[in-house]
Amino acid sequence: MPIAFGVTNQPADRAPGDLLAVPVFAERVLGPGADAVDAALGGSLRDFMAESGFAGKPDETIVVPTAGSIAAPAAVLVGLGDPDAVTSDTLRRAAAAIARRAVRARTVVTTLQQAAPDGLATESVAQAVAEGFVLGSYRFLEYKSDGEASKLARVNVIGARDPAIRTGFERGAIVAEAVSWARDMVNEPSGAKSPAQFAAAARRLLAGKGVTVSVMTEAELRAQKMGGVLGVGQGSSRPPRFVKVTYQPRGKRLPGTLALVGKGVVFDSGGLSLKTASGMETMKTDMSGAAAVLAAMSAMQALGVRHRVVAYAPMVENMPSGTAIRPGDVLRMRNGTTVEVLNTDAEGRLILADALALAASQRADAIVDLATLTGACVVALGEKVAGIMGNRAEWVDQVQAAADRVGEPLWPLPLPREYRKLLDSEVADIKNISSGGYGGALTAGLFLETFTDKVAWAHLDIAGPARASADDGELTKGGTGFGVRTLLDLASAFEPPDQPNGIRRRSSPSKRRTSSRPRPARS
Repeated sequence: MPIAFGVTNQPADRAPGDLLAVPVFAERVLGPGADAVDAALGGSLRDFMAESGFAGKPDETIVVPTAGSIAAPAAVLVGLGDPDAVTSDTLRRAAAAIARRAVRARTVVTTLQQAAPDGLATESVAQAVAEGFVLGSYRFLEYKSDGEASKLARVNVIGARDPAIRTGFERGAIVAEAVSWARDMVNEPSGAKSPAQFAAAARRLLAGKGVTVSVMTEAELRAQKMGGVLGVGQGSSRPPRFVKVTYQPRGKRLPGTLALVGKGVVFDSGGLSLKTASGMETMKTDMSGAAAVLAAMSAMQALGVRHRVVAYAPMVENMPSGTAIRPGDVLRMRNGTTVEVLNTDAEGRLILADALALAASQRADAIVDLATLTGACVVALGEKVAGIMGNRAEWVDQVQAAADRVGEPLWPLPLPREYRKLLDSEVADIKNISSGGYGGALTAGLFLETFTDKVAWAHLDIAGPARASADDGELTKGGTGFGVRTLLDLASAFEPPDQPNGIRRRSSPSKRRTSSRPRPARS
């Protein structure tokens, strides 16, 4: 059930609702509205917090009894930490923490947005708060016999009515619902999401969303010479699919086409290069990149994106069988490049190669791909940070800036030209794993670059943050929908990068944003 958002100008102690949520800063400094809770306790709130061990740290929550002295039957304090360090991400995480406390409440009233510093735009604050409440309420209960869904149906923020707040709430709800769909698909067991079922779910999601959807079957994949997709999928009894989604904005369109590519391995056994039993346990999440790009496409029209956006989602199941590709086999990709497959567990790059080649051939101005690609990236950056690399620093910076704005952490990695020789094959144009034992995330990026035809391209290795091992902020244990928010922000602020001939196609000079993060090394 979607959460409705509104604004009330009633004082915190008189605002009706099942739960009043107010912020507290570090060192137990009361935030907006907390004075009403303090008064309800006869001025003893700080003593109550001290005795309970509540210090106002970020994401901390504590329920406070109010004995009927305010309109809401109960109150919850949420920590924000240092008031000078509060960001939109801080507020998003705080809203999610409140939502988890409010699982049995139908209506929450809160002063949370009043804690935002003056430098934050009203709309972005409202959007972050809405995203936090929706994502914090998320539960995947399809297969739970006794699971308890959140009853939260409405959130009212206390403050002056402002059109920017309403706009922010609307955007936040749209974005969060897209993220929630991606989470649902990632959490769905692989047995229930064959490539065909995944493609059908995408069609249902995208119906009436202002996009056109096409799905390639095996015959069409052969006609399109998708050797990577067909090769990886040939070991499974459930044949591959390839979903292409095109968004053409109505009315005046800004110049430039953005291509989104997502890895869609619905289950990865490793193929004949079989994974361990424990290594397969979370492999239903190996289609997180495809889920992210498809979810993002569902929100393009609702968010008023003005550029053309095309998504490419190859969908396969990587299984061992008598028909599976063997180590040493050679596949011919869509762009004619031949690949020697030395490890069938390095399959994601094979299907992405076809998708990248198709996007590049269809005149994309810039490409970004998302993939749960390498364990090496998780070793380097852990489970919470994705790696980003690409062939043009300007484009990588633009993607990085979008991720920074929405609070999805990326860190730039290089594409060292001297590592390219590690992919040289004795019998084909390139091999799918390197001959070195280190830098696997980087050589995987170098492999993908081969298929971009010099189109501006950024690669996001989301192997770590695509799945959360525990509830954290707006994340719920399991699939995270990582990348959806970045892609939607990127599409909304997209600025076509320089073309190879040096001609710049700019929609608005004022839109250009850069990241404060270090630039990746040029390849």
